[in-house]
Amino acid sequence: MPVIHPSEAVVHERHGARFISYAAPASGSRELCAWRGEIPAGTRAPAHTVNREEIIHLLDGELEITLDGRTERVAAGDTLIVNPGATLTVENRSDRTAVTWVTTSIGLEAEFADGSRIVAPWAN
Repeated sequence: MPVIHPSEAVVHERHGARFISYAAPASGSRELCAWRGEIPAGTRAPAHTVNREEIIHLLDGELEITLDGRTERVAAGDTLIVNPGATLTVENRSDRTAVTWVTTSIGLEAEFADGSRIVAPWAN
C-alpha cells in the first residue's frame, strides 16, 4: 500500500510559492497528482493557462483568484475548478500564508503570457 508521509513529499519552489508533492508518478500514482500549495503573503503568481483540469481547495487563509478575466476572493473551505484552457492568476493579498490542496491529472503544463511553458514537476 503506497503511503506518502510528509517527510517523503517532494518540495518544489516557483514564483515565491511552495508546491509539496505527495502524489505523482514518482511516488506511484498512475493517473492523478496531488500537492499542498503554500502561497506566502504578498505573493502573486503570473497569469498562466493550464492544459489539464485542476481542483484547488483552500485549506487556510484567503486568495484573490482571477480565472479567465473574472476575479474573486476565495477563503478557507472554498474550492475552485479550473478547466483545461483556462487562464489563472493567484494572488495572496493577506498578511499570512494561504494553504491549498490541489489535484489534477498527470501531465499538467502551463503556458505564460510570454509564450514560455512549464511542465509542472509536481504533476508529472
